[in-house]
Amino acid sequence: MKVALLGGSFNPPHVGHLMAATYVHATQGVDAVWLMPTFHHPFGKQLEPFEARVRMCEALCRETSGWLQTSLVERELGGGGRTVDTLAYLVDRHPDTRFSLIIGSDILRDLPQWKDFDRIQRMAHVTVLYRAGYPAPDTVGPPLAEVSSTQVRDQLARGIEPSELVPSAVLQVARDEGLYGLRGPR
Repeated sequence: MKVALLGGSFNPPHVGHLMAATYVHATQGVDAVWLMPTFHHPFGKQLEPFEARVRMCEALCRETSGWLQTSLVERELGGGGRTVDTLAYLVDRHPDTRFSLIIGSDILRDLPQWKDFDRIQRMAHVTVLYRAGYPAPDTVGPPLAEVSSTQVRDQLARGIEPSELVPSAVLQVARDEGLYGLRGPR
């Protein structure tokens, strides 16, 4: 089996995550894409509770026909969200699975801060997607939508519901749980 891993804070998940996963599934010869919400962010970002972000990811996964799944591996590890540790754990637990790691061209500048990136590359094929506004060599695909969780949270903080940026099922989970200042049914 071939599985592509898409990690992130998913705070909240948005259409850019869905588009990235869909593109990889459609073009990179993988059987599944696993969303891996960060349990604790390695660079100290403030996050909504892990379980709430998992429920939002699961709502995003319902937009697909089963190839997109949410992994709880970060909670199982309970650590600091280091990709190399997560990948080593997955490779050990799933010896018959070939993993690839999806990253956006926007985080290439952060790779020097990553722990053991050379080891990551030995354990998994790294697929760098072209994120709009961040051109880089060796990226694949067309520019993905210019949307970020930060942008979504900023809109929510200003009282603007980002219905063009976040799937309605994800917004409903956020509303049901009172995340990002959203309240009540829609």
